Amino acid sequence: MFSNSLIVIVQIDGLGCTAGPPQALGSQSEHTRTKKDQQSLETKFQLYTDTTEEGCQILFNQLETLDKCSFNASLPLVMIVHGWSVDGILEDWIWKMAAALKSQDKQINVIIADWLTFAHQHYPIAVQNTRHIGQEIADFLEWLEESIQFSRSNVHLIGYSLGAHVSGFAGSYISGTSKIGRITGLDPAGPLFEGMSPTDRLSPDDANFVDAIHTFTKQHMGLSVGIKQPVAHFDFYPNGGTFQPGHAELLFMSFSGITQTVKCAHERSVHLFIDSLLHNDKQSTAYWCNDINTFDKGMCLSCRKNRCNTLGYNIREERLPKSRRLFLKTRARMPFKVYHYQFKIHFINEIQGKQIDPTFSISLTVLILHHYSVFVFCSVEGINGNKTYSFLITLDTDIGELIMIKFKWEGTAVWENIWDTVQTIIPWTKGTRRPGLIVKTIRVKAGETQQKISLIQGKKKIIVENILNLN
Repeated sequence: MFSNSLIVIVQIDGLGCTAGPPQALGSQSEHTRTKKDQQSLETKFQLYTDTTEEGCQILFNQLETLDKCSFNASLPLVMIVHGWSVDGILEDWIWKMAAALKSQDKQINVIIADWLTFAHQHYPIAVQNTRHIGQEIADFLEWLEESIQFSRSNVHLIGYSLGAHVSGFAGSYISGTSKIGRITGLDPAGPLFEGMSPTDRLSPDDANFVDAIHTFTKQHMGLSVGIKQPVAHFDFYPNGGTFQPGHAELLFMSFSGITQTVKCAHERSVHLFIDSLLHNDKQSTAYWCNDINTFDKGMCLSCRKNRCNTLGYNIREERLPKSRRLFLKTRARMPFKVYHYQFKIHFINEIQGKQIDPTFSISLTVLILHHYSVFVFCSVEGINGNKTYSFLITLDTDIGELIMIKFKWEGTAVWENIWDTVQTIIPWTKGTRRPGLIVKTIRVKAGETQQKISLIQGKKKIIVENILNLN
C-alpha cells in the first residue's frame, strides 16, 4: 500500500445503545496534555509476534523496549486498538486481524493497543475516555517520531466501532501541521457520536486519507449501534449498511440470540476487512450511489471518474472534497465477494389498459472454463406498455461469456387459459399472433469488468418460454 507505514486497528465489542448528553465527550482542551508531564501511558502497546497472543510490550519513553521487542523502524507498523469491552478481555478477532496483516505483508510491525482499563466501563464513561486514549496514541506516535524518526505520514489507524473515534481523536490531537497517513473506521460507533460535529467524532480531517465500513446502522428508538452518517473520504455500506446477511436466524431465538445478532452484524465490518487481506484474488468492489434503493435497481455500477473503489485494506487512496457513499452486496460468509450486474429488460405490453404482474425466472447460460453453467433468478414487476426495467443481480462467479438468456414465466392469476401458459411468442416467427407481452431487448452491464452486453430477440440469444399472450 505504502512504504514505511503504520496501521492502528481499534475495536468495540457488544456496543449498547445507552443514550446520554452530547457533552459526555468533553472538549478537546480538557484532554490535551503535554508529554513532559507524563512518563507512562495507561494504554499498553504490545508488538504482535507469530509465536504468542500476548505480544511484547513496548513501554512509552523507554527506547530499550523497542530493541527488546525487535521493533523495526524501517518497516510499516500496524497497531490494533480495541474499543468498549463488556467482559474486559481482548476479543479473538484482534489476533485474527494481526495474523491476516502479517500474512498480507511479512515486512511490517503489528502492535495491539490494550486500553481495557478505560474501555471496561459503562458505555457513556467509555465514550468519555475515547479522547484520553486518542491523546495517548498521539503521544506514542510523536514519541516514535522524535526518538526513531518514524514519520506519522506512514501511520495507518484502523478503528473498530468506538475505537474508530479513538483513532479520529488521535489524528486530531497529534501536534504539528502534518497528519497521520490513513485512518480506517470499522462500523464506527453511533450512540453519542451520530450527528456530532467533525471535531467530536471520526472525520476526514483526522488523516491524509480516511475510509469507513458501515455494517450495522439499523436504528431502534432513534439509535443505531454503528454510525449512519458519512465520516470519511470513502464510506462503504455493504448490503445497505443497516444489516448483514447470515444473522437473521438468531433474532428470534432468545435475548442472547439478539445480543449475538447485534455483535455479529456490528463485527461484520472487521471480517470484511480481514477478508480483503486474506483473499487478494477476490477483492470486493463498491459503487458510488445516492441510496440502497437506487443501487438495488442496478443504476450505480459505473467506475467512471472514481465512482467505484475497493473495500478494505487495498482501497485506492484518494482525498475528496466531500464524503462519497459507496454500496455493494456481499455473501453471508467469507470470502464475501460477489459480482454485480445490471439487467435492463425492455418489455412491450401490447395489451391495452392492462397491467401485468408476472413472476418470472431467468436462466443465464454462460461459458465458464469451457463448461456451461446455469444461474436462475426470480423477480416480480408490474409491467405497463412499452418500458425498460432495471434491476441488480449478484453472482458468486463472474458470468464470463454470456451465451444465452432464457425466460420462463411462472403461473399467476393473470393467465386466462391453459394455452396461454404454454404458448411462446417469438416476434420473428411467421404468421399471425394475438397481442401479448414481449421481451424485446436485454442489456447487461458487469460492474466489476465494466463490460456491456446487448441481447436482442431475433439474434436468438433470448429464448422466451410461457410468455403471456391475452386477447
